[in-house]
Amino acid sequence: MNVMKKILFLLFVSFLVTSRGFSQELRCNISVNSSKITGANRNIFRTMQMDLYDFMNSRNWTSHKFTNNERIECSINIQLDRQISSDEYEGTITVQSKRTAYGSSYKTTVLNIRDESFRCKYQEYQSIEFAETSNKDNLTSILAFYAYVILGFDYDTYAPNGGTEYFQRAREIVNDAQNFPNTYTGWRAYESDYNRYWLVENILNSSYSDYRECLYNYHRKGLDVMSESVESGRAEIAESLRLIQNVFRARSRLYITQMFFDAKSSEIINIFSQSYPDEQERVVRILTECDPSNAGKYEAITEDNN
Repeated sequence: MNVMKKILFLLFVSFLVTSRGFSQELRCNISVNSSKITGANRNIFRTMQMDLYDFMNSRNWTSHKFTNNERIECSINIQLDRQISSDEYEGTITVQSKRTAYGSSYKTTVLNIRDESFRCKYQEYQSIEFAETSNKDNLTSILAFYAYVILGFDYDTYAPNGGTEYFQRAREIVNDAQNFPNTYTGWRAYESDYNRYWLVENILNSSYSDYRECLYNYHRKGLDVMSESVESGRAEIAESLRLIQNVFRARSRLYITQMFFDAKSSEIINIFSQSYPDEQERVVRILTECDPSNAGKYEAITEDNN
């Protein structure tokens, strides 16, 4: 009888896990690094990591149903550099997301952001909650903001402007955060050219619509095709880079342009290192113009031609 109860219990747990896999959208790995903070109770940071993991992975961020295999693979690393008070910390947050290229096991990095304006209050075992229209907590506002940004970028890679709804939700969080204390930075236009405010402003600005078209063409018409035709997919990726070039020429200092190359520079080098010399030269010209800080890195594409 005890054995039967155990089997029924395991089946029930399995059902719960499976059913939850058909609702949550994110498979988000969370890490909280507190090594720079001395004299603190380490259990607080372990609890914080577990709470934030549950917040990101247990909440329904969309009205869509995701199977377990469809959940978006992403990671958030929080580096706590300083303890300001008994329950307040500041540091950086790094956000990454990936998606699998169609017909392969290859995972491409879609998003790679390092946000240096991270500050939060956290007490062990506090309730981690987020109110869509009236959130007052900087920690959950940042996490919800990046949840919607992750969704927006992922959806954009599957359909033209597919992530608009989620970028708009991220913008609503930015708008609500304008009323936060000035110590909570990263939300306002005047603070920096590279922060959360400018991320969603750039993304939703019609003047830079070529950027989002690039995201779709690069992934759906490019990477997703390469399992069947490497040359066709690569040619589409090369053409998609012209769209980034258009955005760069419209305005050279854009947060989203930097974000694109932070996520894609190494991948682009790998893709075009095996390309034709004329295609390589066209791509390198675009890359060195739009991402001059990595110009030396892009020389690897044409190395074998010299």
